[in-house]
Amino acid sequence: MMKLSTTNSNANTHTLTLRLHHRLRPCLLALIITTAAFITLAATKTMTNINYNKVSSLLNRKPCPPPDPVAIAKAAEYKAKPTQLLAIIHYATSSTVPQQSIDEIRVSFDVLRAVGPCNFLVFGVGRDSLMWTSLNPRGATLFLEEDPVWVNTVLRDAPILRAHPVKYRTRLSEADELISSYKAEPDCLPSSARLSPGSRCRLALTELPSEVYDREWDLIMIDAPRGYFAKAPGRMAAIYSAAVMARARVGAGLTHVFVHDVNRRVEKMFAEEFLCGKYRVRAVGRLWHFAIPPAAADVTNATTFC
Repeated sequence: MMKLSTTNSNANTHTLTLRLHHRLRPCLLALIITTAAFITLAATKTMTNINYNKVSSLLNRKPCPPPDPVAIAKAAEYKAKPTQLLAIIHYATSSTVPQQSIDEIRVSFDVLRAVGPCNFLVFGVGRDSLMWTSLNPRGATLFLEEDPVWVNTVLRDAPILRAHPVKYRTRLSEADELISSYKAEPDCLPSSARLSPGSRCRLALTELPSEVYDREWDLIMIDAPRGYFAKAPGRMAAIYSAAVMARARVGAGLTHVFVHDVNRRVEKMFAEEFLCGKYRVRAVGRLWHFAIPPAAADVTNATTFC
């Protein structure tokens, strides 16, 4: 009987405990919520005070000194242009690289850095065109290309470039005959050489865009047209016409002419004949760099280019 009484007492105690638990649980939950609310309110008030103090400190602070105009000018000078950014993206994501070596490119880059922004005429459009344009920011860079289909292909991928097709009246197979007979044609001689439509000199490029004739070009890069098979136009007319442009310069300064692929006989022969060894200032790899003065500064015989 004693054991049964004890058991009943324990059961009653357990039942009472459960009843108290159910009654107190809502109170405990309310207490927790209330406590959390007070903590949140206190934290918010603290952060508000901190932000208020921070704003007050900023309002009471002395105004910043005006920006350095020299720093602003330098930042504007070195700010990347859209063309430069396009060039970075293009060459960073493409396996297609310029045909010239890094050492050859550096020759032209050094001149562009020294005289730019400038007028830059390039014979040939292709893998390196975006690079040349980006290296002459704020300058005028124009490309001349023999193949109109190729011009459209390049411009479709890089419409920011400025390129025009060019018609040539020469063939590589005629190179020897042209260099031996040009002196017999008065229109080809330096004293009367003109790149006008009426010229009878077959080496003169007379059907270029008007912009080519209207501008004085500070740099001329000759890396086209094709010159590695007999029926190709060859670079004879491009080299001759570059010499005429350089000699006709009216403004101050030199005309820098770069001829690529001088390891080939025709490029080397015509560069020596019309651009002159005495004006060659640098030779790197397959590239020759000439710095040609206006004809008025040239004291050589007017019947020859050199």
